[in-house]
Amino acid sequence: MKTRTPEEGFTALTDDAERNRLLAEMAEQSTDMISRHTPEDWRFIYASPAVTHLLGYSVEEIVGMSAYDLYHPDDVEDFRVRAPTVNYDRGLYTHTYRFRCRDGHYTWLESTSRTIRDPETGQIREILVVSRDATHRIKADKANRRLARVLESTQDLVVFVNLDCTVSHLNESARVALRLEETDYSAFPLACFVSEAGYRLLVEEGFPAATEAGNWRGELSMRTLEGKRIPVMLELLAHRSLHGDVEYFSLVAHDLTEKKAAEEQLKQYQADIDHASRLVTMGELASSLAHELNQPLAAMVNYLKGIERRFAGKDSIAWTDLELPISRSIRTALRAGEIIHRMIDFTRKQEPVIRNLDLAELIREMLEFCESTAERHNVRIACEVPADLPQVAGDRIQLEQVLLNLVVNAIEASARECEDRPATVTVRVAHEPAQVCVRVEDEGAGIPEADLPHLFDRFFSTKQSGLGMGLAISRSLVENLGGELWAENLPEQGARFSFTLNTAD
Repeated sequence: MKTRTPEEGFTALTDDAERNRLLAEMAEQSTDMISRHTPEDWRFIYASPAVTHLLGYSVEEIVGMSAYDLYHPDDVEDFRVRAPTVNYDRGLYTHTYRFRCRDGHYTWLESTSRTIRDPETGQIREILVVSRDATHRIKADKANRRLARVLESTQDLVVFVNLDCTVSHLNESARVALRLEETDYSAFPLACFVSEAGYRLLVEEGFPAATEAGNWRGELSMRTLEGKRIPVMLELLAHRSLHGDVEYFSLVAHDLTEKKAAEEQLKQYQADIDHASRLVTMGELASSLAHELNQPLAAMVNYLKGIERRFAGKDSIAWTDLELPISRSIRTALRAGEIIHRMIDFTRKQEPVIRNLDLAELIREMLEFCESTAERHNVRIACEVPADLPQVAGDRIQLEQVLLNLVVNAIEASARECEDRPATVTVRVAHEPAQVCVRVEDEGAGIPEADLPHLFDRFFSTKQSGLGMGLAISRSLVENLGGELWAENLPEQGARFSFTLNTAD
């Protein structure tokens, strides 16, 4: 063994002293608490000044106290038996626990300790511990675990996507919905789980918008590996690093399958109600329709009887003698046929067909259809339609239903029984920017103020025999076409029902 010269020994002692001085200074300045403890009851032999910042004690107060007295009761036994919260690695123990502060509240500490042994006997002389505040990390870990539980228990489909559009994780709902319980989906392209149109929407609009604003919402279809489509309302979120760069995306998709089915069922139900309403309206007009058909049929009979009387017993007949009554009979028969055809179209159950319509022509036809009803109620119909009226977008049968309902209501409200002067129902049409407004005005008693808020409610009617469906359905039909329907009382007498329609492109 090589012996040191006096000079070498002095240099070594100097180096050790300097090193110890530097270590002591580091301990005094460190924000981590450095402490020394007795091996039996873990009493503080020494604590660095950081103890005041971490626990609120002064160095003098904590020296002599046992760490066991400051542990949270639930954590003491874990430390004694070296529970899983105490890790051992290369002679160092790392332990996360709750420690009581001077004011009585508990804070989370993470401590790394090692034993200092007597080199000759091997007995533990003391324990050196470095402790730091772990409160924020523990709270973050707990929050992350809670979020993970929520993520796995939510009914929404959650998909995490890498920047290269590959899938990194799916929650349980997504795995079940996409039939991936037994499949290793890691690194699958997102395109496998989204329809072609949906993937194109995400790439062209969703990802750029989320990168710019942090999130994006849209409706699209996801699909299983077998090709089954799942309609979803999707929210795309961009997740950033501390430096602000997007690290990955998450897709939170709410399954709309049941909602879409319910909407389709409601749509079918609405169509059935609309059809029933047309049948009811036609039933209410039955007597007027009978009168409407009786006129051309009676005229045809008269024309034919005239021919019979005039030419009975004659052997030869000139066409010029027959041309006028026969042509009149043909025109009259065609008129009756048009009435019947209109009735059949109006009561037919069919899907709406949106097309460009000549509103002026449609109004004239419906007013002609209501003429006999107006005559029976001692009402005349006036029509004011501008010559340059543009076409509107709508379904012909639905618009006929709305007009018929409003005009018949106006006729009934304006009915006169014993007056020489008939009442007037006026249909006015105005052209507004991108819209056409139709107004039906009557000369009735007006609408009671208490009834105005409920006028378009289903099953609400101001008529004693009314079903309360006509106005509700009319408003629904107009709104489905992008317009509005409303009612108001006129200043002098009567009421006005107005609705708007979008002009054709």
